[in-house]
Amino acid sequence: MSKDRRMGLNAVIFGLGSHEAGWRMPESNALASTDLDYWIDIARRAEDGGFDALFLGDVLALQQSADRHLSDAMDPLIILSALASVTSRIGLIGTASTSFDHPFHLARRFASLDHITKGRAGWNIVTSSNALEAYNFGLDAMPDHAERYARAADVTQAAMALWDSWQADARIAEKQSGRYLDPAKVQPIDHEGPFVRSRGPLNVPRSPQGRPILAQAGASEAGRDFAARYADMVFTVQSDLGDAQAFYRDMKARALRHGRAPESLLIYPGIVPIAAQTLGEAEDRLVQMNSFMVIEHVLTKLSEFLGTDLSEANLDAPLPDTISANGSQSQSSQSRVAVLVKIARRDHLTLRQLLMRLASGRGHLLAVGTGADIADTMQLWFETGAADGFNVMSPVMPADLESFVNLVVPALVARALFAMDHHGTLRQRLGLSRAPGFTAPS
Repeated sequence: MSKDRRMGLNAVIFGLGSHEAGWRMPESNALASTDLDYWIDIARRAEDGGFDALFLGDVLALQQSADRHLSDAMDPLIILSALASVTSRIGLIGTASTSFDHPFHLARRFASLDHITKGRAGWNIVTSSNALEAYNFGLDAMPDHAERYARAADVTQAAMALWDSWQADARIAEKQSGRYLDPAKVQPIDHEGPFVRSRGPLNVPRSPQGRPILAQAGASEAGRDFAARYADMVFTVQSDLGDAQAFYRDMKARALRHGRAPESLLIYPGIVPIAAQTLGEAEDRLVQMNSFMVIEHVLTKLSEFLGTDLSEANLDAPLPDTISANGSQSQSSQSRVAVLVKIARRDHLTLRQLLMRLASGRGHLLAVGTGADIADTMQLWFETGAADGFNVMSPVMPADLESFVNLVVPALVARALFAMDHHGTLRQRLGLSRAPGFTAPS
């Protein structure tokens, strides 16, 4: 393994797994998502397996067709705060929306998480897009795509300024003199943006990483530009090597144009691994998962993504020719539409087969095979300019996470692609510099 390049791995957890039907599998406890013991078990497995971070997604609404799939979700920051006390090495990355929260709250919560984890916190920045989320916060509709990203930039800039409002050595705690902090090293930010205002400073001292890791997943033009400006880590949906390489090159070039070192922006495609001792066993497991898919629910979901009612479509025919990669009017799925349509056209899938791909991993790279097979794919993407690391989206928890740890991780370690080196803060492990903060006036 190169001295200055190491594959990164995040364990991404959606409820009971990334497969839509994971909760229906015979092995699953369908009600486990609200059980802290479930989350503790997952975190410990991921930490022992060498993962750099545990990542929790979030949607601020009970989603459509909630009667047919697992849609309830607890607050990620609550879960991660609880996991901070039972882990010591793994990073903890939580999703929070810039659409409905004030930057002071966001900055304070993630700085607090960074302190209690001794430098293991990360914020996955999202711009909420689901109309159901808008209704929950008193809006009749979500703002358009461009406005959501403009607000996200404003909120993120304010949060970063709040984290930077403390110097690392501001607390002096001189008991004899009675001076707790040096006021010259804690400054207001006086942020006045187009969407949010905050005087500051934050009332949480500067955290161990300087500021938490910032992750982002937008793949639209606005999303890419946002990530190139602010993110440390970009989560991306890619299922084709050539497309992934083009995305990688584009994001590194954008970072450079924004005055950043290309290596300061890490690219993490999602991978849905189904690992087993033999290829046949892995394929049988995928068939078993798909047999529990509620096809009406996944068809509704695909219709929503594509902005087209497919309820009367022939499931055993190809995707209708009238659907194009750029045809969706949905504000929530601009990049996902292109991925799904390309998968369908490239692999000559019937609508039924496309539904199975969507159920398995929402358009992410599906890797089915032995540990060596999956390691081959990851090595190819890592070494040919498509990925700096991967978001591992195990289909059914905890079994598929455990299979990845037992079968894929040893193969990656043996090839010197990955090292189980949980040393220092999450930033240090990922090879990212500590945020410097402001300089106090002399």
